[in-house]
Amino acid sequence: MASPTLVSPTSKLKALVPIKATKTTTSTVSAAASTTSVSQARRREFLSIAAATLSSPAWLFPLTPAAVAASDEEYVKETEEVIQKVKSTISMDKNDPNVAKAVAELRETSNSWVAKYRREKNLLARVSFRDIYSAINAVSGHYVSFGPTAPIPAKRKARILEEVETAEKNLLRGR
Repeated sequence: MASPTLVSPTSKLKALVPIKATKTTTSTVSAAASTTSVSQARRREFLSIAAATLSSPAWLFPLTPAAVAASDEEYVKETEEVIQKVKSTISMDKNDPNVAKAVAELRETSNSWVAKYRREKNLLARVSFRDIYSAINAVSGHYVSFGPTAPIPAKRKARILEEVETAEKNLLRGR
């Protein structure tokens, strides 16, 4: 059953009762007006400072060319490290006692590399990034599915090495 206080489409609307103003003295009105004018002046001052700060060139262009170059150099250095780890890990003999340790190191290195560079929009378009990401994905997927001591099949190993080599070439070319 519907509540009588709820408004339904069939109910008739009633006119609202106007609110009557209470009498105030002139001293409270002038105090309220001065408080309002002071707060408006402070608000204007704050907004002008905030607008000046936010529209300054330092906020509009926070990255300097040196900062971009440093991050690019860092990307190249860390990607070369990942490439070397991938090459050394997948070329290890399956009977080598250090395979599990090398796979764990590769996994840690590749996870940190992916976590760091996956969100960089300027790197996503690079051919070297796509190739090394694909190679890391293939190697990690293999070891997750089959275990750290399982050898990589010849076809998959050839494809991974090809991707790593093209990534390395493109990295040297600045792509």
